[in-house]
Amino acid sequence: MVKNILKKPLNWIAKSFSENPSKMLIWTGVIGWTTSSLAQIGAILFNPKLKNEQKSFLIPQETWDAMANIGMFFLITKGGQLFAQKLFETGKIAPKSVRNFLERNKDLYKDRIGKLDFRLDDVLKNPKLMKDYKTYKSIGTTFTTVGCSILASNIITPIVRNNMASKMQNNYIQAKNIEVPQPNFVNYNGSMRI
Repeated sequence: MVKNILKKPLNWIAKSFSENPSKMLIWTGVIGWTTSSLAQIGAILFNPKLKNEQKSFLIPQETWDAMANIGMFFLITKGGQLFAQKLFETGKIAPKSVRNFLERNKDLYKDRIGKLDFRLDDVLKNPKLMKDYKTYKSIGTTFTTVGCSILASNIITPIVRNNMASKMQNNYIQAKNIEVPQPNFVNYNGSMRI
């Protein structure tokens, strides 16, 4: 019974992601960001130690953080994946066997390589060349997607998220007329001790 229920979704997953692991990386990343964000919001929402005033500040902040995390991750990784795929599909980047094929047929393809209307999928008829090309393209787009996910998650998203959180915090402080205490440095003479 359970085997039959899982058969269709598992077949769909295998078919959708087997030739394009970078696609799987993107969607598992989005699912991971979404579930962790929902868990964070749920933890705030159902925490009895937090006052309603704290929740009214923290829940919108976490929601905006979630949107920044998920949106930036998806846009950057998907953009990188599409860019890399296009470089491979147009022959701008190709394995040596495919480059040799294009060189041997330069009278047909030389002026078209790298153009958006040129697709190696339409040109390569030899099964070995097609396999080399697809393997090379799959590896290249996967590495590009991993690199873009690292860039998005660890560099760009924190910058955007912190900027948004800072603006939200300032708006909240101004709306509630909260006085933020400034640190008092007693006997500070301007020199730093190490």
